[in-house]
Amino acid sequence: MRLWLSVWGLIWAIAGTAAFAVADRPGWAVACGALSLIVTLDLVMILRHIRQGPHYQPGRDIPPYPPPGPHHP
Repeated sequence: MRLWLSVWGLIWAIAGTAAFAVADRPGWAVACGALSLIVTLDLVMILRHIRQGPHYQPGRDIPPYPPPGPHHP
């Protein structure tokens, strides 16, 4: 869900940059451009985490989980 929210935010930030540039509002255009860069970096991190897959490793002080079976619920 975070991926799609970032894509949606990137679309709106780019559209805002273009709209404010056309409307001759350079301050707002720069703000939307900076936001689009931040959203792009967030999108890159999201895609990197998706490619890494689940990789949680408990620490040494956490015992391993018991294997599932008939004697464990």
